[in-house]
Amino acid sequence: MLQDFLHLKAPGHWINDPNGFIYYKGQYHLFYQHFPYLPRWGTMHWGHAVSDDLVHWEHRGIALYPSKAYDRNGVFSGSAVEVEGALYLYYTAIRYDEENPDNIHRALNNRFRASQALVISPDGVTFDNLDAKRQVLPVPAAPEAGDPQNTRDPKVWRAADGSFRMVLGSTREGVGQLLFYRSEDGLTWTAAGRFGDPVLGTTLECPDLFCLDGRWVLLGSPMGITADGLHYPDQSTWTAADFDEAGCRFALQGTPAMVDWGLDLYAPQTTLDEDGRRVLIGWMRMPCPVEDPPDGRGPWRGMMSLPRLVEWRDGQLCFPVHPHVTACFTQPAEGLAPLAHHRPVRLQGTLRSGQAWNIGGYRLKLEDGRLCTDRSAVFAHQPDSRLTACTPALGRDACALDIFVEDHLIEIFLDGGRFVLSHVVFDLDGTLEGDFDAVTTTRT
Repeated sequence: MLQDFLHLKAPGHWINDPNGFIYYKGQYHLFYQHFPYLPRWGTMHWGHAVSDDLVHWEHRGIALYPSKAYDRNGVFSGSAVEVEGALYLYYTAIRYDEENPDNIHRALNNRFRASQALVISPDGVTFDNLDAKRQVLPVPAAPEAGDPQNTRDPKVWRAADGSFRMVLGSTREGVGQLLFYRSEDGLTWTAAGRFGDPVLGTTLECPDLFCLDGRWVLLGSPMGITADGLHYPDQSTWTAADFDEAGCRFALQGTPAMVDWGLDLYAPQTTLDEDGRRVLIGWMRMPCPVEDPPDGRGPWRGMMSLPRLVEWRDGQLCFPVHPHVTACFTQPAEGLAPLAHHRPVRLQGTLRSGQAWNIGGYRLKLEDGRLCTDRSAVFAHQPDSRLTACTPALGRDACALDIFVEDHLIEIFLDGGRFVLSHVVFDLDGTLEGDFDAVTTTRT
């Protein structure tokens, strides 16, 4: 079986959103949107990987694939929950209105219908796509029930009273929406509420609603919120929320903030780890494939972020790297030399105002109290892409940085995850310039 270390990558060809992220029967299961034929978006399947520790991943092949009339054109994003020992996988089922004669993997004139479906796996290993599927919510028939095309990405969880809740992302008259449902058994669902707001973009994708230390948080991926002509217009945000779980009454508290200030991360999903901590993994969007990987997997495009804890700190949601990751970096390293052998490097240090660091051609500086980065030299000359990024103001002239570097991704954790800024990169060189306190790599 193909294995990945630290970052789960496409096993070949294309991946996007993480799906069904769950700690189940002593292992982490991470499913993902997958087109197994080309390194570009197409008819969606669910790929499947498992891990004992969130850092060593084993690919298990395709778990879900189109097999029913209602999902014949795609098994879109969703979530997982354990019910009496079985694994319930909820997803959005896609059927095109009309077949495209030139490309059956794309909807003709972008016209399609979305419903919500369920697969029950008895063990997280076997997935019966023919007899274990059922449609649990039909295509919305009226505007108040949701948009028939853009209602998707069910996140399901157990409520405090033992029943189930589902939240879906949708749109109405160009404004992003949340749709809420309740169920006693996870099979039969009843509409329970809705909420719309322009801060949810034109359509809200991949909602994730959870209670953390007594406060509710909405993670979501609102479409079109940075529509300035550069990739990408759709981003992932977090917002504190006021949520009545019993009645599904919802309101936002405060202004949404970015989950990751590099603006490459999208569609994050969370679960609880083995110690009950909230942990997040997101999809890192890549503008082009890696054509000649060293492990022989073939061209691949798309990877997952490092796992990150989700914590409240001084009223702000923070995303420190998971301690299982930091525990791997025990070996002193000579600069970026391990990258030549496709081993990751961890850099730790304090960046001060007026300093500039260079990591293989990727540049960092502290300017006007904000961390600013520039990947112009290491981004494969991609047109219309965001090459620079900045965090919000830090309020001081120095910041502690914990930086994880691998061949195609740099993830920067500021002040223990107060802010995170991650960028996909290509063709890093061996340059390392900066005042680093520690440079380490892994045994693996």
